[in-house]
Amino acid sequence: MANKKKNSKQAANSSSKFVFWMIGLVAVCLLAFIFLSNQTDKKDEATTKTNEIDYSNQPFIGDKDAPVSIIEFGDYKCPICKEFTHNAVPYIQKELVDTGKAKFYFMNYSFINIDSVRSAQFAEAVYQELGNDMFWKFHELLYQKQPEDTKYEKIDLFTEKFLTDTLKEVASDQEVDKVVKNFQGEKSMAAWQKDMDYVKQLGVTGTPTMFVNGKMFTGKTMDDLKEMVKKAAKEK
Repeated sequence: MANKKKNSKQAANSSSKFVFWMIGLVAVCLLAFIFLSNQTDKKDEATTKTNEIDYSNQPFIGDKDAPVSIIEFGDYKCPICKEFTHNAVPYIQKELVDTGKAKFYFMNYSFINIDSVRSAQFAEAVYQELGNDMFWKFHELLYQKQPEDTKYEKIDLFTEKFLTDTLKEVASDQEVDKVVKNFQGEKSMAAWQKDMDYVKQLGVTGTPTMFVNGKMFTGKTMDDLKEMVKKAAKEK
């Protein structure tokens, strides 16, 4: 793992490449996304290429037989990912997941600091030991507990004790013990590394970043996302 100084520098240098989402609610409850990114040749290629992705053993919400797979790459220390999880994901679930049009996956891009890696691997241990439903409970709770003050991005906050105590809020002591043993035994590391390998393979440069059936989403509105899902379903 890189040291904190290196990771902080990486986060700063990558800020211009982040996928930023500005979320607003209007009277009819429509949610809009503003997507900002570097338009490099590599990025342009990523947006048009259909990538082969192995979705097995990945946490998701929705019908497993839904024709379209949406992926969010996120970091548990990313404040924009927190906003995305609490405001955008419920809308995606209502419009695309609950209607059976798509299923929604979460994959890790842990780049901010050691907390990013630790929390991602702990969440993977939750998924491995306690299953999909418990993963999503822990996932949402962890984002809720992300501090508002962005100075905490640069310090260790998501310690093993913090993560364990957080899991205790939604799981039994016996279940927590299983997860902790998994985490301490580094059994979840391979699953986390699989996600990080996809980050490089797919050209992900910031969080949150979404893919729809293997293609990077670069649209600016929810209608763009819905249209991309509709098109992907027809191409199946």
